[in-house]
Amino acid sequence: MHLDYSAGDHAFRDEVRAFLKDNLPSAIAAKMKGGQMLSKQDFLDWQAKLLARGWLAHSWPEEYGGSGFTPFQKHIFEEECVNAGAPELPPFGLNMLGPVLIKFGSDEQKAHYLPRILDGTDWWCQGYSEPGAGSDLASLKTRAVRDGDHYVVNGQKTWTTLGQYADWIFCLVRTSTEGKPQEGISFLLIDLDTPGVTMRPIITIEGDHEVNEVFFDDVRVPAANLVGVENKGWTCAKYLLTHERTGIAGVAYAKAALAKLKRVAGETEDEDGPLIDDPHFAARMASVEIDLMAMELTNLRVVSQAQDGGVPGPESSMLKIKGTQIRQELSDLLRRAVGPYALPFTPEVLEDGSNEAPVGPDYATPLAGQYFNRRKYSIYGGSNEIQRNIISKMVLGL
Repeated sequence: MHLDYSAGDHAFRDEVRAFLKDNLPSAIAAKMKGGQMLSKQDFLDWQAKLLARGWLAHSWPEEYGGSGFTPFQKHIFEEECVNAGAPELPPFGLNMLGPVLIKFGSDEQKAHYLPRILDGTDWWCQGYSEPGAGSDLASLKTRAVRDGDHYVVNGQKTWTTLGQYADWIFCLVRTSTEGKPQEGISFLLIDLDTPGVTMRPIITIEGDHEVNEVFFDDVRVPAANLVGVENKGWTCAKYLLTHERTGIAGVAYAKAALAKLKRVAGETEDEDGPLIDDPHFAARMASVEIDLMAMELTNLRVVSQAQDGGVPGPESSMLKIKGTQIRQELSDLLRRAVGPYALPFTPEVLEDGSNEAPVGPDYATPLAGQYFNRRKYSIYGGSNEIQRNIISKMVLGL
């Protein structure tokens, strides 16, 4: 197992930096660094530049339009993008549905949907969670009943991230009530323009419209939109979540947040001097930095194994747990570092084109909203409690 970067990796890092310098729009980078919400067009503009360079779909085989990155190159690319202020593209089409279609989809589905994901023609959202089925996803109740060449879908999905931008939704639906709950679930692709689909916004505690709830009322979906085999959608769901969980660790984002924390703590002073010299605060900061170093090493081990043809096992759940805990702790420490300036939250300051002046330093404005929003990190993608159960089964056999 080799964890050192090769000369080729260092050359690739230089190539990525040059590309970002020449192609990342300064307006988008400024929004990212200022904590502002990006528009759909911002995402599409950046996606188009990555597509033109051939650096878009890192988890896809090259034959389907993937970037061809090695696992180490993917790690380097993500790190440099975060450092430059490049946006993370919504994962639903590129990192979730795309790999599922490549693994389980029909030739017709691959030929139709994959190019439209790449060029942004279709934007996807995820229909997994329901009001009574989140961490216990197998208890979902949205029904799909076969009626000739269609399924008739009734039910509700919730916490549908960026659904207001989406054209399509991939859904887990119940097609049978026989046997174990996992055995009666199917994976279905639904056009959001279909009659009977209603989407309503959920405004989160920090005032953002990031998530939604989706209602299905006798929605007719062509049977050709079934991915894989009827009643075997749980296999697709598990495959998708493995891709999602490793990315949630967010090593590059945590490293950038730690660097920001050190900078802010060094600039914040009281009668006793810089906050970074306060023993209690410094101890918490050192603790999270040690955890981050250990997590990065674990992530590189997983990357190295993947480079050698291995497949992540319980490591993806371990990275998900530790990564979300670290990012939440960094968010809390940043909020504490700015003191009273973290208390007032004025989301209108973060709106595009706003003339509102921030209260305190610019970097303090988004911190309260980010703190509240990042409470979700340990829940979505399978809650950390569920991840611990997965680890105990895979490692301890319990």
